Amino acid sequence: MTGHAADDVALTRAAQGGDIAALGLLLEQHRAGMRAVALSILGPGPDVDDVMQEAALVALRRIGDVRDPRAAGPWLRMIVRNGCRGLLRASSQVEPVAELAVRDADADLGELLERHALRDWVWEAVEELSPTLRLPLVLRHFTEGVTGYERIAQVCGVPVGTVRSRLNQARAKLAAALDATAAGAHSDARLRTAASWDEARDTLSAAEAGEFGKLLKESWSPEVALMSGDTWMGDAALLERAMDGDLTAGVRQRPVNVAAGRSLTVWEMDILNPADDPGHCPPSVAWIMSLSGGRVAQLRLFHPVPLRTAVLPPELQDTWPSM
Repeated sequence: MTGHAADDVALTRAAQGGDIAALGLLLEQHRAGMRAVALSILGPGPDVDDVMQEAALVALRRIGDVRDPRAAGPWLRMIVRNGCRGLLRASSQVEPVAELAVRDADADLGELLERHALRDWVWEAVEELSPTLRLPLVLRHFTEGVTGYERIAQVCGVPVGTVRSRLNQARAKLAAALDATAAGAHSDARLRTAASWDEARDTLSAAEAGEFGKLLKESWSPEVALMSGDTWMGDAALLERAMDGDLTAGVRQRPVNVAAGRSLTVWEMDILNPADDPGHCPPSVAWIMSLSGGRVAQLRLFHPVPLRTAVLPPELQDTWPSM
């Protein structure tokens, strides 16, 4: 094994064990090759720096995916290549219709969480960001179906240019915050994520048992606000009516991804429509929840694939999309 490959193995294994300094050294070791890939695809310009920043965050979140530490260099260059292609697609305003990964319903949750072993100290750094910067960053890097700039802009209720600006600010602040949080005490994101998976399932079970309203009163903030972008749409009563309307129509939801921070949590759901009304709801929805004191204080419901048709109670037709 060459010296370079030996370094990759040692640094990758250390990074997978939570050593942020090792990850920084690994990125620095391959920075020239990563930048060369970006320049070959994008040409000179500020987009290269954006892609390099984003690649570092992707590596930070996905380093546990590397099976062969000797292949860390090609893996990092692949991340850059994918980031460049995604940027070109976004600039051409070509948005994939659906990007949600297909999951086996019986997939081992432990394996899923293990892939995100570094999330504990990453999340602590994310918590240091302002809510304005935190929301687009979490959607971009921790969800599966709300990662595109256009979709983030819809959720946040701002132009795409503002999303790009906020992401750039968030990445810069996050890079500085990571050094401070990596060595300090932090909460266990694995336990929090596992608990949030349970909460998502319990919430859906309660709704199907006719106890959604009771759960909202007991577990959510009494002043919970339902939002569309930055616009207030209603309170818990509206959410309860929308959920009950979908359940009555035979619609069910199944969680497929969870991103759980102390102040922001996202549940991504597959939507299962009844056989006799397959177009009742879009195929997926993201519950984007801002938390205060551990309770949901603000909820945004976002459909990555637009709603084509919806059958809602009359009082909801003009006020709130189907779940």
